[in-house]
Amino acid sequence: MGKLNPLQVRNLKEPGRYSDGDGLLLEVRPGGSKSWLVRLQSNGRRRDYGLGSFKDVSLNDAREKAREFRKQLRGGVDPLEAKRLSREIPTFKAAAKAYHAEWKRQRRNVKHEAQWLSTLETYAFPRFGDLRVDQVGTGHVRDALAEIWLTKPETARRVRQRIGKVLDYAHGAGWRAAFVMAAVNGSLPEQPRKTGRFEAMPYERVPEFLQSLKERVSMGRLALEALILTAVRSGEVREASWSEVDLEAATWTIPAERMKAGKMHTVPLSPAALDVFERAKALRIEGSELIFHGSKRGKPLSDMTLLKVLRDLKEPYTVHGFRSAFRDWVAEQTEVAGEVAEAALAHAIPNKVEAAYKRTNFFEKRRKLMNFWGVYCEGRSNNVLRLHAKA
Repeated sequence: MGKLNPLQVRNLKEPGRYSDGDGLLLEVRPGGSKSWLVRLQSNGRRRDYGLGSFKDVSLNDAREKAREFRKQLRGGVDPLEAKRLSREIPTFKAAAKAYHAEWKRQRRNVKHEAQWLSTLETYAFPRFGDLRVDQVGTGHVRDALAEIWLTKPETARRVRQRIGKVLDYAHGAGWRAAFVMAAVNGSLPEQPRKTGRFEAMPYERVPEFLQSLKERVSMGRLALEALILTAVRSGEVREASWSEVDLEAATWTIPAERMKAGKMHTVPLSPAALDVFERAKALRIEGSELIFHGSKRGKPLSDMTLLKVLRDLKEPYTVHGFRSAFRDWVAEQTEVAGEVAEAALAHAIPNKVEAAYKRTNFFEKRRKLMNFWGVYCEGRSNNVLRLHAKA
């Protein structure tokens, strides 16, 4: 039988089946409708597989579908079963939302949950969100990351990690084969290395910087001052509420749901830190529980506010870098045990066995440590730099 051609296919009106070869047939029905089917042998018997209407499927498309069906049969896969399964496989976008819905039940940071999905909506969904998750390949992921790999390296790494989580989730659900992210990594250029030179302010400069913060009064400056003196994270200070602070006991208890490690953390407040909270109290808005409130009533400061304070003062460092400055000061200017410093930073213990046996949070030792840090930050520590473990 000769191959059909598009004009011939369009003009055929006589009912019957017309062969294109290799089992591909065009069926013309008495009413004039036309559809494609392919006749193949499966498990020792011939079967006809429908490929769709002539109106929806061109001759070339029908040939391609027939080739795919033959390929599936050679691989031991029944095309009808494969078609049924394909209808059950979600798109990447649907799989991402399903994973996010399960994952966010275990998370406590609402803002982080929203950012997690929004990065995929911005950088992944436009590229391959509507593809079935089993059809997402190395090239799709690589092309999505390439646009921001060098211009927004940190964001690109987060997007890569989140795409990987969704594809691993899809593999676990039986929707696709395992995805090898290493193949993507190898196809991307090397990102500029972080030198760290401009990330953390040297601890020697912190006292001078704190004095410059006090030259003007603003919520952003007060929050940054509190962050430095307590060595907490940005989100923990920006969302701090008065119900968490006991000024008489000089403690600030951050609930587990606001901590990165998911465990309640009590911060001993040095006299220097207490002074910051007292100054913030004078600026308290009636009806608001937030200590460091934003310009919008009842809203916390944005995560960019503290960074803007640094940039306004012509400082090239990061807000998070002050935790590093504190840790460097402990290591170089005191003889305090490392676990006490790590407890002050609320770092989780990576060793699970060690964590299971730990029964103390070193609170009293941390209080002495934070008091000395406050003294140092106020520039009154010329003669008191060696904080011994027994102190």
